[in-house]
Parts: sequence; C-alpha cells; structure tokens
Amino acid sequence: MAFPTETVYGLGADAFNADAVRRVYAAKGRPADNPSIVHIARASDLGLLTPRVAPDVVRLADAFWPGPLTMIVEKRAEVPDVTTGGLPSVGVRLPDSEIARALIRAAGTPVAAPSANPSGRPSPTTAEHVLADFGVGGPGKPGPYGGKGKPGQSGVDAILAGPDCRIGIESTVVDMTVTPPQVLRPGFVTAYEIACVLGDAENAKPDDDGAPKSPGMKYRHYAPEAEMVVIEGPRAKVESEIARLKSLNEGIGRRVGVLLFEESDYVTAAHEFYARLRALDASGADLILAGALAAADGAAGGLGFAVMNRMMRAAGHNIVQV
Repeated sequence: MAFPTETVYGLGADAFNADAVRRVYAAKGRPADNPSIVHIARASDLGLLTPRVAPDVVRLADAFWPGPLTMIVEKRAEVPDVTTGGLPSVGVRLPDSEIARALIRAAGTPVAAPSANPSGRPSPTTAEHVLADFGVGGPGKPGPYGGKGKPGQSGVDAILAGPDCRIGIESTVVDMTVTPPQVLRPGFVTAYEIACVLGDAENAKPDDDGAPKSPGMKYRHYAPEAEMVVIEGPRAKVESEIARLKSLNEGIGRRVGVLLFEESDYVTAAHEFYARLRALDASGADLILAGALAAADGAAGGLGFAVMNRMMRAAGHNIVQV
C-alpha cells in the first residue's frame, strides 16, 4: 500500500515479512542491496527493531520525533535481511504524519517503506504521482516513469490518499552505529541541528564504494526521463546561461524545460522540486536546465544543501559552472 508522510509518499510492507518486502522491491525495481527505512507509530516501538537504544538515539528521538529524521541502529535478528539490504543495521523513523502513524498502528507492525516510485525516478509527493507511476489493483494506465502502471501489469494494492507532502524531500539519515554519528543523507533536519543536540555529529560525505547504509547513496536517484543539467554560479550569470542554452537547444529542435527557484527560498524548493521535475517530464521536455540554489547554508548542511543534494543526483552530477 502507498501512503503519505510529511516527506514523500511511501510504498509500505510489514517490515518483518520478507516476502512482502520483496514484492515492494520487485514493484519498484529496487536493487536488493538498497536498504529500506522502517517506519514506526510510536518511539517505544524502536525496541522491536534494535536490541539496544543508546542515549544519543534517545536524545535525537526526543528532539526530532515525530519528524523527518531517520536513525540507523543495530538491528534485531528478527528483522529480515531483505528489509535492510543485507546489512546488520536498520534505518528507523517516526513520521509526523498522523495518516502514516494511523496506518502503522492499524497494521500492528513496523512498516518498511521506500518511496512509492520506480527506483531511481523522482519521488512522489502526491497521490496522483503514485497513481501515474503504478496504477492501482489490476492493469493500470502507462505512467510517465515506466512503472507498473503499464497495460497488463498490476498496480499497487491501494493508495491511501492524503494531502500533498508538506516537506517534499526525503528524511535526513544519520548513522548512529558509528562514533561520532554521521549524516549520510541531508534533509530537513540539518547537521547543525543534530550537532546542537549531540555536540559531535558530523555531516560526512557518503562513501559510494561501500555498502549503502542509507537509501539514495549508491545508485542514481531522483532522475527525470529528460537529460538534466545544473547551472551553478552567480544568479545573473546562471539566468543568462540558461537563456543561452535554451535558445541553442531549441534551435536544433529540442524541447527545453527550466527549473529555477528563488535562490534562497529553500522551503519552496524542497516542497516543489520533485513535482516540478515530474511536470517537466510530462510536458515532453528533452532537456531540463536547472539553476542551482545559493550555497549560503551549505557549510551548516541546511535545507538548501539537502535540495542541492537531490538536484545534483537527479542530474547525474552534470554541472555547468558560470
């Protein structure tokens, strides 16, 4: 079942049911070594997934749960390897969406839920995005991202429709199995905020050569169908280069879309990033020219930094400096 959270829509299965989780992976086309995040309905459910809860985990849970923070902790033996990508750890979060928590309570079990989209494509932030990607029940209509919404293929069992996702990008992921804890994926909860609670958290860059402890680390993620280029530099030069490249490419018959936010409006950029990528794909764009956000909060690992993380990965790190 697909369901909304405050970050993006998830495609959920009983975290302890290996066959159910495999079906989610198959539906998404998700690599087996890409771990899922397990969602819980109350902080006390953390004990179902890990044999020990360290004091720092409690501190972060008190500060940021319910909310868009995932903590990687040692897993219990009962958690299937398919849920964790074969790792001895598990990523857990308590969403602040009441719809999500009500669903988990009704299920009576923690729910493993990667984003409800074909693997590698832009994450869904509305029920309509999930429907376009997968369809529901029996054979669905073709979706723009090549998901199970193709004729003759089954869709998801159901979509629990709710409001548009409030935040719009995936949760921050912090690895609590290392000292000091490491932020593996930036998000709405910043490295600076984590440091304020723990005093020693680091915004470490992920090591793509090792086993990915967090979704979004190893594989190309968030990518539209269209080719995408990020233009980075002073805003006036960025806008001028976008106009030049747009004219040049349209002159040879390519359809060009532009993705440009106010350079410091990080909240809007986070909320609308995936929706705009999807809209540009649906418009038939061959090329997307995206303006980079201002780097003012980059050192602190802030929300702008988190959006730029998604933007760079969506473009396959195809960047033009001006």
